[in-house]
Order: sequence, then structure tokens, then C-alpha cells
Amino acid sequence: MSSSSSSSSSEAKWLFDVFLSFRGEDVRRGFLADLHRCLLHRGINAYIDSEDLRRGDEISPALMKAIEESRIAVLVFSKDYASSRWCLDELVKIMECRGLKKQLVLPVFYKVEPGVIRGQGESYGKALASHEKKLGQDPERVKKWREALTEAGNLSGWHYDHGDGTKFIEGIVKEISNIVARAPLSVAKYPVGVGCRVEKVMSLLSMGSDDVWMIGIWGTGGVGKTTIANDVYNRIYSQFDGCSFLANIRETSGRPDGLVHLQKTLLSQILWKENLEVLSVDGGANLIRDRLCCRKILLVLDDVDHGDQLNALARECAWFGKGSRIIITTRDKHVLTSHGIDRVYKVEPLDRGEAFELLSSYAFPRNQTKDISRDLIDNILGYANGLPLAIVVLGAFLHGRSRGEWKSTLETLS
Repeated sequence: MSSSSSSSSSEAKWLFDVFLSFRGEDVRRGFLADLHRCLLHRGINAYIDSEDLRRGDEISPALMKAIEESRIAVLVFSKDYASSRWCLDELVKIMECRGLKKQLVLPVFYKVEPGVIRGQGESYGKALASHEKKLGQDPERVKKWREALTEAGNLSGWHYDHGDGTKFIEGIVKEISNIVARAPLSVAKYPVGVGCRVEKVMSLLSMGSDDVWMIGIWGTGGVGKTTIANDVYNRIYSQFDGCSFLANIRETSGRPDGLVHLQKTLLSQILWKENLEVLSVDGGANLIRDRLCCRKILLVLDDVDHGDQLNALARECAWFGKGSRIIITTRDKHVLTSHGIDRVYKVEPLDRGEAFELLSSYAFPRNQTKDISRDLIDNILGYANGLPLAIVVLGAFLHGRSRGEWKSTLETLS
């Protein structure tokens, strides 16, 4: 909801898709080799460190750089992972990148329980006790290891104990493939006035918080709500475990089984599963709640016009995992307030200067104003009333047309 359930930047450029952190003696020749080969086969640029090149007790600058330049870090926690100081230092660096660079961290619990990592029990507890004994002069280092293990052990990932290893690896690779394949949404050819409005929305999202927030983007039709939502989505989608952008909800929900279709689309986009069976709106709502309550997700609900749509797709913050963000665009503010959402950004029309710039971008792309007077341009802008959609349509239509055709168009509009 508007209240929680308990500096923005453009998406980073990554050199590697995946960085693999692992204890070689445990997994290198079997599981890790198969995982790496399968990732490469899918066209995923995965960095795998050669232990043969390791020297001394410190991570090399080259390896540090590789971690920083990887979009996703896959932590393969095996029985003896914590016995390696190198692995633990890698882990600390990765968790730092998760916080500072919004790197996505995905743990694989390979024949070890997640609780062992979180609580540093069994082999992990013994390894850390041994490290503490040997590193009596450096207690801060061991403290960082413990904190990183606790944080990583609480992340959503994959757990393998026994069974079909090939199928398990295929599931990991499929999910990573879908993450890597996430494409940014189209924003606008000439995004005049978009940036400052996006910043206002970003301030409502409180991206540094692990609370769950629902926020609204409200405004009249054609004012640019969807364009703003698209831009916000592009800025932050890489920070989530799953994302869904549901466009044209008002139109889609009016069809037979429209809400069920939207529920299935939401689940398939976030869980990367096709042909999910949703038999009713109530059943779909329960499925969303049960399957997404532990996932950090980004959900954009575009063009909502009725409370039933929100009840079916995002009834409450508790449906979603820590750090989730739900963005709702609507023409009707009451839809938001009746759902308890008070973090709302009202999108104002473009001011005169912005409107003129946007119209000129389409009508006079090379600053060729011909003999079109400023009064004529102002009259056209007066009709558009600061609405970007109207300005774009008129600008594209009037491009290259004569003064007489501008006048005729204006008379038609009047």
C-alpha cells in the first residue's frame, strides 16, 4: 500500500553476465563445469576464475574488477565453501556490489541447507572458528565474512540435495537466461520533460528501503503516465528478482476472463513459467500471494481504472517479498486512495517551453521552421494543452506542411 508493509541512476553497463563464485575442490569438475558449459551454450557470458592462477591469500585486482563488472553473481555454496578464505573474501566483495552497484546475487545451496549458511553451523561454523584462531590479529575480516554469509543465506535461490542434476542446472540456466534477456521498454523518441518527472517518481519509491511500497502515477489521458512508468522501469528493473509490466489493464480487464489473463501474464513474467493454470480470479489472487510473497519483484500496473483490478493483481503489500515495488498508473485518483495508496505523483502537463520544444522536435526536426509564425505555433500548442500525446501527433502530422496547411489544421481543430 502507500505505507510500507513493515539516488536513482541509469542501468549499469556490465562486462560479464554472470560471475561464478565456488569452492573448486567441491564442485569444479562436476556441477560447476556442467553449469558453466550450459550457460555458455545459452550465449551467457559467464566469468569463471581459474584457481590455478591464484597466488597468496588476497583476491587479485583483476578478480575484484571481474566481480564489479558482472551483472549477476551466482554463489555456489557447497559443504567446504567457508573453508576457503578466498571464497569468503569473494563473497564479501559480491555483497558489497549488491548494495553499491545493485548487482543481482543468486545463491545455489549445493548439498547444504540455507540455514547452515545463515547461522554458520556445521562445517561453516568449524571453518570460521578455524579462521578466527589463525587470524587473531584481524577479527574485522572474520566479522565481515559472518555478516556476508548471513545476508547471502537469506537470499532466494536454488537448493539441491539429490536428484536429477541436469534438470536442476537447466532450471538455473533458464532463469538466468530470462534475467539476462530482460529488455528495456521503449520510452519516447524525444523525451522532453520526462527526466524531471521520473525523478519525482523515484523519490517516492525509496529504493534504499527493504519495505514494500505501492505508489501511484496519476494524471489525465495523454499526459505521459505510461512513458514515465516505462522510464522508471528501465532505471530499476535490474535490481529485482522478477519483473512484470502489465500494459493497458483497463482495456484487457474488460474482455472475458481478462483479469485471469492478466494474472497468468504477471505470474509467467515473474516466475518464467508458461501455461500456469489459473481457473478463477480468486484462485489467481491466491497464487500470486503464495508464489511471490518471498520474491523481491517490480510490478507495473498500467492504466488501472477499477479497484477490482488491484484486488486481483496486487491486493496488499504482504503479497510480495521484501524490497518489492508496485507502480500503478491511472486517470482516476480515487482508485488509488480507495486502495490505501497515498504515495501519489500527479503528472502535470508540459509547460509552454517544454511543449514548444517537443512540438519543434517533431514538426521541425532540423530547425526548419519555414514560414510558420510563432503565433500559429502557439495556437496549435494551445489546442494541445500541454499533453505530450497530442503534441507528438500534431507535430508529426504538421512536419513538412505549408503555412496554409497549418492554418487549415488549426481551423479543423477549433
